[in-house]
Amino acid sequence: MYYAEFSKKFETISGITITPFKKDSKEIDWNGVKDNVEFLIKKGVKVIVPCGNTSEFYSLTIEEAKEEIKRVVEYVNGKATVLAGIGYSVGTAIEMGNYAKQVGADSVMIHMPIHPYITNEGAIEYFKNIIEAVDLPAVIYFKDPDLSDEILFQLAPLERLVGVKYAVNDLPRFAKAVQTVPVEHNVTWICGTAEKWAPFFSNAGAKGFTSGLVNLYPEKSFEMLEALQSNNNEAAWKVWQEVLPFENLRAKYNNGNNVAVIKEAMKQIGLNAGVTREPVAELKAEDKIELRNLIDAWGLTPQSVN
Repeated sequence: MYYAEFSKKFETISGITITPFKKDSKEIDWNGVKDNVEFLIKKGVKVIVPCGNTSEFYSLTIEEAKEEIKRVVEYVNGKATVLAGIGYSVGTAIEMGNYAKQVGADSVMIHMPIHPYITNEGAIEYFKNIIEAVDLPAVIYFKDPDLSDEILFQLAPLERLVGVKYAVNDLPRFAKAVQTVPVEHNVTWICGTAEKWAPFFSNAGAKGFTSGLVNLYPEKSFEMLEALQSNNNEAAWKVWQEVLPFENLRAKYNNGNNVAVIKEAMKQIGLNAGVTREPVAELKAEDKIELRNLIDAWGLTPQSVN
């Protein structure tokens, strides 16, 4: 029953944390991490995700990722559910997951393997071995369109699997996946591609969505959540229109702008985002101008966000 109840915690916004890096050394600015987590908590975010892709997970060393999980748990201090990102090899993911449990994380999000050679059967074993070895509720981050949803169907009966962060923007495919997995497996479906796709995924069965926007404009993210939860289509599409240019800017260069837009926006309104780390570069000048216009249109200022 614990896992069934726990899965409901993801029927909300999953706020992916930002990892601020210092300008010259590219070291993690832990004060910045603390500031940003406290901002999310203050604004009412109930699921905090350190070591997500918007956290620049794959630019972190294993030790840095562990430290980020540990510190975020400390900063959250029980005020929200901590969903810690883990990944790389099976052994490394298990090591990270067990460490996350040791330091007090509530659950783990298992990243999609980045190995260049992957099969459906191999992916099933990858996720299954990690879920069975880490004694925490688990969410699968599913984002490779070339893999089959059969992976999820095979894993859904696992008691510890409480959610799927689905990030393949194929709505008929997603709807079929939701309808195929029996509700008694207690899997919460999460839109893994933020506010731009949240209304579509919600209509197909998602109960929550991930967000990077929440790091700078959580009020707008919550407007979207509340509209979807109350089936207020007019309000949901109004928010969608307002955030669409921002999310489209993040999606430029095959999503290469994903993190850089968030960090530049935070910087422009006085939040501590730091710089990006390789392989993510600083936002291009023309994109900065477009972003500045969006922020001005929203009326965001250093005074308005605090």
